[in-house]
Amino acid sequence: MIYNFANLSHGDFENLVRDLVGRAIGVRFEAFAAGPDGGIDGRYIDPSGKTILQAKHYQASKFSDLKRAMVKERASIDRLEAERYILATSQPLTPANKTALRDVIGPSLRSEADIFGIDDLVALLRQNPDLVTVHEKLWMQSAPVLETILTSALDKYHARPRSMPQSLADLLEGAAGQPKSPLTERVSEGARPRDVIFLSKASPHDDEFALWLAPKLEAEGYKVFTDLLTLEPGDRWRKEISAALQHRAVKVLVLCRDATLSDDNVQEDILIAGDLGKALGDKRFLIPLRLQPYHKVPGLADAVYVDFVRGWGDGLAALLETLRRQNVPFDKSGIEMQPNWEIFRRRGAIPLKDEPERLTSNWLRIAEVPDAIRFYEPSGVVERGLLQRAIDGFEYFAVPQGTGFFTFAGTDEVEREFDAAGRFKLKHEIPVIDFVEHGLKRESVTRQVASNILHNAFKKAWFAYCRDQGLVEYHYSNAVGFHASSSKVAIRQRVPWGRQGEGRRWSMLRNVAKGHIWNYGVTAIPSFQPFFHFKLKSRVLFSVATNTEEGLSLDDARKQHRLRRTICKGWRNKQWYGRMLAFLEMLSGESAFIRLRLAENAFVVLEATPMLFTSPVSTDLPDALADDDDEADLSTLGRPEPEEVDE
Repeated sequence: MIYNFANLSHGDFENLVRDLVGRAIGVRFEAFAAGPDGGIDGRYIDPSGKTILQAKHYQASKFSDLKRAMVKERASIDRLEAERYILATSQPLTPANKTALRDVIGPSLRSEADIFGIDDLVALLRQNPDLVTVHEKLWMQSAPVLETILTSALDKYHARPRSMPQSLADLLEGAAGQPKSPLTERVSEGARPRDVIFLSKASPHDDEFALWLAPKLEAEGYKVFTDLLTLEPGDRWRKEISAALQHRAVKVLVLCRDATLSDDNVQEDILIAGDLGKALGDKRFLIPLRLQPYHKVPGLADAVYVDFVRGWGDGLAALLETLRRQNVPFDKSGIEMQPNWEIFRRRGAIPLKDEPERLTSNWLRIAEVPDAIRFYEPSGVVERGLLQRAIDGFEYFAVPQGTGFFTFAGTDEVEREFDAAGRFKLKHEIPVIDFVEHGLKRESVTRQVASNILHNAFKKAWFAYCRDQGLVEYHYSNAVGFHASSSKVAIRQRVPWGRQGEGRRWSMLRNVAKGHIWNYGVTAIPSFQPFFHFKLKSRVLFSVATNTEEGLSLDDARKQHRLRRTICKGWRNKQWYGRMLAFLEMLSGESAFIRLRLAENAFVVLEATPMLFTSPVSTDLPDALADDDDEADLSTLGRPEPEEVDE
């Protein structure tokens, strides 16, 4: 062990020396109050005379300083007339040093063996480990010592006889009567059946998925086991778990990603399952569950995986179908859910406090909408193709319905813009709120259709506004996102947002990471329940970094997805929050509102600041990220990291 004598005060060192030297020579030294000691830091008296102990805490000094101090002490030493004088110092001493000190101390020193240097004291500490715990300043700041102490304590803890977790004991019940090698034959007569699905995983990064999957399989009537049920995942019950797998497993599900497959216990499970599958004649005994793309390992090379990459729900459906086709036994008549799933989940839960908390949402309240939406019908015969072309060419929103169309445009605007298609007259003018809530039965427009019409109108107005702002438009698989462009924000430019003055903050909307430019943006989704608002979904778009602000466009959707998963995974909630507010401030400028044009004289007006909600409870989780730390993550700053280029 490494002991830190520098942590000791002079008083601490004197106490340590009295204990160590007293233990070494088999006596108990007297201790005295702080103050002038006359050269006495410890004293022992018996009929043969007195033994004097002096401690010199000179670790940070030179030997010459110690020798000079002892020269000054010589007169005091002689006056003490000690039968035996002992010196202990925190200085490292050579044999020559001890000889020099012997000559200085004089006849009271019996031998050089009564001079204890720091190496002698450390040797005494090794011989008397109980004294180490008493003088904790020696090791409280020493990581190696703390590690040794903790390791020793854990070894003692695990060495104690402990009862096996009930969930594991149930699986092994009756296993003693099994053949020594269950790989050589099927279940023997009288043994418990193979009816348990084993999840092979590595803790802790697979725990979340295992806690999600296992109860769902149990809800379908399957028996499931993984080490989480012992409430002691890891190596504590490894031998027993392997035995249970060999005796009770009907299938082994292996969670597959590179980090998991590199785990020694998972590799052992794969080997056992492979041999067991051969012995049982089940070529599909082992079923890989693909959580991430992974490199195949021995034992899994020919196994067909169930894919959970595209979605856990889809993966579960495919897994249940696989288990059904392979006739894995299940029983829905008496489903029992293991309570330990919830117990283990609660261990990592964040405690709640009975205190309200203000939260910022991703909702923008719609502050104003037009009074009414209008329905126009032809005054005479109108060719439908001409009407559709007029609607398509109209700058603002219009949608055909029956023989006419809905729009927010007034009669003068319709007469001017739709003149080429024919003449139209205003037939209905419906309050927007009534239209959303009830539709328009006279034109066979249901409530749902009315909601869709208004949704599309607001969305088209948002698209037009973002395009006018010069934002970068990108079509995702099921939505359109608009992103900060080089004309609006430069790379690494910090966009201000928030309150004026000291509360003002900044966030980046564009930067470089891993050789790509990332551009923050949003998808806006109109919604009318429980009130009119827009929901914002954060988006990140990538281009290949070049010597230009824009970079080269990247049309590979798969690569866009991979970059989002790697570069953005380190962004914390505060960083996403800051970017969203900076983006909104960029859009709205000096205004507190965003005005989306629905027609020449019709607007939907959004509040440019997200809505605040009050949660009745709050979490007991510390806010570890300070307000000024929203750009602390390396990947968000574009600073060099492995495989990252900072242009």
